[in-house]
Amino acid sequence: MNAELQTLLLDITSFLDQGGPVMWAIALTSALLWALVVERLLYVLVAFPRYRNRLLRIWQQFQPESRWVRQRIRSRLISVTRQRLERNQPVIRVLVAICPLLGLLGTVTGMLTVFDVLAFTGAGNARAMADGVSRATLPTLAGMVVSLAGLVATLLLARLSGRAESQTKHLLNDTPFGTDQEIAPHA
Repeated sequence: MNAELQTLLLDITSFLDQGGPVMWAIALTSALLWALVVERLLYVLVAFPRYRNRLLRIWQQFQPESRWVRQRIRSRLISVTRQRLERNQPVIRVLVAICPLLGLLGTVTGMLTVFDVLAFTGAGNARAMADGVSRATLPTLAGMVVSLAGLVATLLLARLSGRAESQTKHLLNDTPFGTDQEIAPHA
């Protein structure tokens, strides 16, 4: 088992080295992206339901003096809920957008390697040119793969967050209250 893990790590390191230093940047960006995605998924699926249950218990015990006060507090609770659900999602979207740009940077640096080989050895060294082309295409591929997978995860998170927020709004609407007075306070 330990030998298999070492072999896997060597293969990953070899793959990242083939793409040049930009591949390492893509790998770090990908690791951060997926750490944030997993954190958000765990929050929405595990921690948020506990938060919503606690919020609803407090809301059911709350006896507002007027309907207007109840609506203002409900709006505030929904706003805080939305903020909690959307935390780190802008960072995830930025990381998804950065990955193809890093891939493009890898393409440029790989092509510079090809041009260096051409300038130094002429067009006769196909092996060195192939290495530069490999350095150009691997980061592009990696950046696009990470970006597309991150885009799918972003859409999934947005859907889960929207559904959780909608359910919370619905539950706050259906909760019974003690008094139903006028909508606006007296002037």
